[in-house]
Amino acid sequence: LTKELKLDPKNLYVTIFKGTDDVPRDNEAEKLWIELFTKAGIDPKGKIFEYDAQKNWWSRSGPPENMPAGEPGGPDTEVFYDFGAQLKLHETSAFKDMPCHVNCDCGRYIEIANSVFMQYSKTPARKLEPLPKPNVDFGGGLERLLLACEHQPDVFQTSLLAPVIETIAVQTAKNYRENELSMRIVTDHFIAASFIIMAGIHPSNTDQGYILRRLIRRAYDHFSKLDGKEVAPILEA
Repeated sequence: LTKELKLDPKNLYVTIFKGTDDVPRDNEAEKLWIELFTKAGIDPKGKIFEYDAQKNWWSRSGPPENMPAGEPGGPDTEVFYDFGAQLKLHETSAFKDMPCHVNCDCGRYIEIANSVFMQYSKTPARKLEPLPKPNVDFGGGLERLLLACEHQPDVFQTSLLAPVIETIAVQTAKNYRENELSMRIVTDHFIAASFIIMAGIHPSNTDQGYILRRLIRRAYDHFSKLDGKEVAPILEA
C-alpha cells in the first residue's frame, strides 16, 4: 500500500479484533501494526483501533453466533483510508447523526484492504475449535484501492468509471450531481452485464441469462428516466 501504491501512511488507519469469551484479543496483529507504523515514521498511537465480532470477524454467515456447524471463520484486521475532515463527507452522509469513527459508514474512512485469519471452525456443539490448517485470506478491491490512490471518495468519479459517467451525461444532457442514483445504476449494471456477456452468457428467461436480462432491463429503465435515447453503435475500422 505504501511502497507499490505510494499511499501516504498518515492517511491509513487499521482495526483489530478486540476478542470474545472464546477468542482472545488479536495482540499479534496489533504488535505487527505497531512495528509497521513505527518503521514508516508514524506514531502508532491513534492509528490502531479494536472492534468486536460485528466489525472484525469474517465468515460467510457473519459473527460467530451465526455460523453453522462446520463453517470456517476467524478474526480479521482491516486497513482504512482517511479522506480527511475537510471534505465534510460526514455532514452530507445518511449517517450524519451518528458518531464518526474509523469503521463508521459516513464515507470519510473507506476500508481498502483486510486480512482474515481463518483459524476456527464451528463444532456441532456450537463451539469454536482451531482449524487443522489455518490460513490468511487477503481482501482488497481494485475500485477501493483506486479511491485511495486518487484521493477520490466517489468511485464513480475515479479515472476508471468517470468516462462512463461522462458518456451517459453527454447522451442524456443531464448533470451527474443532480442524477447520481440513475447514472450510477446505469454504469454499474452495464459493467456487470458486460462481464457476464464476456463469459459467454446471453439474455434469457432462466438461470444466469435471466440475471443478465434483469441487469440490462434495469439499466435501460434508468437510462430512460434520464431521457436517454437509443444510440446507434459506433463502428471502428
